[in-house]
Amino acid sequence: MINHTMLVSFNESIPDADLDQFLFDIESALQATGVVETFSAQRHIPVPGEEAIPAFIATAVLEFGVADHDALVTLFAAPDAGKVIHKWQASHPYSVAWVNRHVDA
Repeated sequence: MINHTMLVSFNESIPDADLDQFLFDIESALQATGVVETFSAQRHIPVPGEEAIPAFIATAVLEFGVADHDALVTLFAAPDAGKVIHKWQASHPYSVAWVNRHVDA
């Protein structure tokens, strides 16, 4: 199994309801590919003073589990992902970092 882990960092504070909708929209777009076997999303737990650290601090982490490299390629080609990305970038700009890694099933 391969996990595609996304770290999403919004440029400004985002209301909880909007973050919930963003997570739902991303999940829905990638689930529509039919290759997602596992999914999880969690919010970042802030620590006082962390904003002073010059680091990429995620707002949320999302993990999509897929069977193999072919499924990962399919996930990255999700037809609705572009629409979701453009919609959210327009209203709540954000940055993303990700890693794809093998995990034990």
